[in-house]
Amino acid sequence: MSQFIEFHIIQNFAPSCLNRDDTGAPKDAMFGGVRRSRISSQCLKRATRLAFSNSGLLSEEELGMRTRNIVAILAEKLKEQGFEQPEPAIEKALATVELKVKARNDATAQTEYLLFLSNNAIKELSGVIANHFEVLSTGKDNKDIKKAVDECIASATAVDVALFGRMLADRKDLNIDAAAQVAHALSTHRVDRESDFFTAVDDWTLRTEADAGMLGTVEFNSSCQYRYGVVNVQQLIGNLGGDQLLAKRGLLAFLRASVLAIPTGRQNTFAAHNLPSFVGISIHSGQPISLANAYEQPVWAGENKGGLTAASVQKLQNHAEVLSRAFGLDLGLKVMDLTGTWSGETHANLDTLLGQVEAALEVAA
Repeated sequence: MSQFIEFHIIQNFAPSCLNRDDTGAPKDAMFGGVRRSRISSQCLKRATRLAFSNSGLLSEEELGMRTRNIVAILAEKLKEQGFEQPEPAIEKALATVELKVKARNDATAQTEYLLFLSNNAIKELSGVIANHFEVLSTGKDNKDIKKAVDECIASATAVDVALFGRMLADRKDLNIDAAAQVAHALSTHRVDRESDFFTAVDDWTLRTEADAGMLGTVEFNSSCQYRYGVVNVQQLIGNLGGDQLLAKRGLLAFLRASVLAIPTGRQNTFAAHNLPSFVGISIHSGQPISLANAYEQPVWAGENKGGLTAASVQKLQNHAEVLSRAFGLDLGLKVMDLTGTWSGETHANLDTLLGQVEAALEVAA
């Protein structure tokens, strides 16, 4: 039976444009018949991956890299070992496992799509190419080399690769099913776009010139977001080759990073560095349960004297209780609530909350 770890986060952002669409406007979506602010799943997962390394939650050896520039990366490593012009050998090594590269004018060739590989796999791959450099340089096929390259790329010792999965269009057998699912964040309330008109002042102008060197507008909004994600613990352990200790370390890092990570879009303009006011984490062996429908009817600030965030927390608890009674669920929510709205046991800080999660994982194990 699969065990699931879910997080439910309420996070109020000041005016911002954290995740924009192709027009430069904040992303949004229709939900419950009204327009909501939205932060995409891809944006949130990217912020989480950056937090793994930037916050020192996981080491480089426990993480991966997603890039089209694997040829350039491997070439740099091989040149450090004294190999000259290693690019043809690298391209041949990738070709043995059907990973094609595209030539570029005056630049190192790139793979046709992004490769998501563990840093350990990249290191091992450079070793394989170094050990078989002469054979690869001749362009001849070699079954032993193909097997060795296959084994390097198949490696999933990276926590982020194991969590978010990998798809290789040309080698489906090397795909990895994601252990984590992350929903698009949605505002708990109706949102209208606003527009900021700005001028950039020229510090040195002629008397006949205007001081404004540039005029423009930036669209933004302010919203209280509901964020949801879930991890299949058994899938994560399997993706990491059965390493339960690394899976547990990666899971706790994922939860902490998901709470602390903030998207970087237009932060130089808005500096919306706002941490969550509510974090709920549940551990159970049922099925994943999003509580987004708590906000099908939009929240308004007047519903709770504590404001929009407190009203959102209250609706979340009400909806969780309704679902629990109707379907006989035991969501087992462990909660940190800075609004003081949640009725029931809460934890004073994130460390205590994650400590409870870790203890529950030990009991479950």
